Amino acid sequence: MAIPEVAEQTTVRRAAVPAQRPDCMDILAAQLGSDLAQLFLFVDADADFDQLVATAGARFEGVEVVACTTAGEITEDGYSEGNIVAVGLPRQHFQTSTLLVPDLKDFDATDLTDEVVRQRLALEGRAGDLPNAFAFLVIDGMSLREDQLMGAISSGLAAMPVFGGSAGDGVRFEQPKVALNGVVHRNAAVITQVRTDCEVKVFSLDHFQPGDARMVVTGAEPARRIVCEINGRPAAREYARILGKNPDYLSPFTFAAHPLVVRVGGQHHVRAIQRVTEDGALVFYSAIGEGIVLTLAKAENMADHLDAELDRLTAGGSLDTVLACDCVLRRIEATQHQQVGRLSQILRKHNVVGFNTYGEQVGATHVNQTMTGVAFFHPQDTTE
Repeated sequence: MAIPEVAEQTTVRRAAVPAQRPDCMDILAAQLGSDLAQLFLFVDADADFDQLVATAGARFEGVEVVACTTAGEITEDGYSEGNIVAVGLPRQHFQTSTLLVPDLKDFDATDLTDEVVRQRLALEGRAGDLPNAFAFLVIDGMSLREDQLMGAISSGLAAMPVFGGSAGDGVRFEQPKVALNGVVHRNAAVITQVRTDCEVKVFSLDHFQPGDARMVVTGAEPARRIVCEINGRPAAREYARILGKNPDYLSPFTFAAHPLVVRVGGQHHVRAIQRVTEDGALVFYSAIGEGIVLTLAKAENMADHLDAELDRLTAGGSLDTVLACDCVLRRIEATQHQQVGRLSQILRKHNVVGFNTYGEQVGATHVNQTMTGVAFFHPQDTTE
């Protein structure tokens, strides 16, 4: 495999390499260049993550390197597996500040908010000539702490838009990992604040509308995101009854095809189901509690919807790159409906790279079965 030159035509550097190649970091370094302020690595869950990030920390000395494991990757060719996807932000157009939250079970929300404010003001002070800003979060997707973390950091970011993704572990749901500068952490998160002279647009999209079938959560364990009862009946059996399905054959394909939505602040957000427990409860990907009214969602065609939304997002400017966090349930649904090829074409068309997640964050909200991200536009040709 020949090592390509740095891609001069892009402001945001993007590259991908098979995770099992022993020279993968050398290849990425040759593709991305040595002038980076920040590097993000999204690493296949079957790779030797600890060794790879240690090598990256040494190979990209002086660069802030944030990495996480995935539930699948998005390369410049679309959906893929077995790769490292790299996104580099060159110093000419970007300045950044990173903050590690090393233990999501034990963080003080007030202290964290204060530290986010301090970093935001410091970044503004040294990069005030870069007019546009956003924040990007990667977090252990099995921590169950996304909602609490987003509440703390969004307060400190003020008007700065924020999005993120929950690190995955393939479809095993066991041990996602996050790393900063070569050091691996479990049950942790990294928040990166970015300032740039590129126009940026943070976005979130999904292809669902609320349907007519409603149900009430009548028994739950919110701390574990478990629903025990729906409408006063065992949760899995009641969900299956409403779908007209056999409760013994509920699967990730069922959950991807039939998500639930909840109305919050005048908008509907997906509350996706992860799995059924042995005693017939439902485990959700995000916050859930007793008294919540859930509505069975109706799905639009995912490919048509994605194409239209990305066209709208990127219209009117000179698009450089879209960095996306795409829920693993979207990928499962695409596989079920044989749309992976078409979706990959759409992702290629709009220069989308990123990874599949166990959940997504946007604003102060943790969501599921969405694509969230940021679109970068060439700084010499931006739109108002």
